[in-house]
Amino acid sequence: MNAPTNTQAAWTPDQPMIAIKDLHKSFGDLEVLKGVSFDVMKGEVVCVIGPSGSGKSTLIRCINALNDIQGGSIVVEGIEVNDPNLDKLELRKKVGMVFQQYNLFPHKTALENVMMAPIHVLKQPEDEVRERAYKLIRKVRLEGKEDSYPGELSGGQQQRVAIARSLAMNPDVMLFDEVTSALDPETVKEVLVTIQDLAEEGMTCILVTHEMGFAREVANHIYFTDRGVIVEHGPPASFFDQAKDPRTREFLSQIL
Repeated sequence: MNAPTNTQAAWTPDQPMIAIKDLHKSFGDLEVLKGVSFDVMKGEVVCVIGPSGSGKSTLIRCINALNDIQGGSIVVEGIEVNDPNLDKLELRKKVGMVFQQYNLFPHKTALENVMMAPIHVLKQPEDEVRERAYKLIRKVRLEGKEDSYPGELSGGQQQRVAIARSLAMNPDVMLFDEVTSALDPETVKEVLVTIQDLAEEGMTCILVTHEMGFAREVANHIYFTDRGVIVEHGPPASFFDQAKDPRTREFLSQIL
């Protein structure tokens, strides 16, 4: 798919929802991404795995324009992310993101945290937003916690509020950046179940994760990155059982 000459080009669902071509990203003299390319189709679940420092988190932060890029292109539903005239709000209406740290407002209840962006950013009516926020809190299995403050919730519960908060913007794609790595082992599963529910409903998802069992079960496609390049990729069955590259095999042997 050719990068459009303006910020918004016609996009149809038979095209990749996200098209990444020859992506380069540096921080000063350190080149973190060295020509990464892949497509994500509507409804796909893609997991990006690899050792620490391999560029995984930088990659998905570029998709949401949280990091600028030095070369290549990222096109999200016809929006060229690297366009100097990019409307970041329009992009972030389409692309939700959940981070390793929940970043909830501590003085706001779970319900208020979920409601804030639609009211203040999208300028939607408060009554409509409240009704949807209750539904989203039910969706992430936190019914009864609407009036709880973040300090009264476990890490896993806070992360599920963060997922509901991102969903409140009604995005077309969700990015998850190591969302379970700060959690206690017993709360990891409740967050992964929430993400699995979204995937089964057809939400397009890109996850940076160390949860290999989850990746094997839920992903359509897995990308293994090391030192800023995609070393190997494929559907879970062939990726985990028939990895060809020595770096992939070594990585999997250390974590499986």
